[in-house]
Amino acid sequence: MTTDADDAAAADADDAPEPTDEEVVQTASAAAEGLILDRYRQSELRDFDVTVTFEDGVLDVDVYVNPPEDDHAAETVADEAARAARDAVDDLFAE
Repeated sequence: MTTDADDAAAADADDAPEPTDEEVVQTASAAAEGLILDRYRQSELRDFDVTVTFEDGVLDVDVYVNPPEDDHAAETVADEAARAARDAVDDLFAE
């Protein structure tokens, strides 16, 4: 059984505009970069790159991390950053 408040909330959610492609890309990029910079100090990284595209409803996230020489976790961090980007976009669409 739903209440009038539940029905109103569902109607508001249906009326909410979808995020723009630019909002999706910015959200994903920020999430991925935030995770990378949470794991490494920026001065430690030799380089990193986050490339995000969102076309025809398909999100593509590529993450490259060039860590300090003695760090072997770069691939794991890149995978986690890509997952964080996808999760952030999922949350954006759930709003």
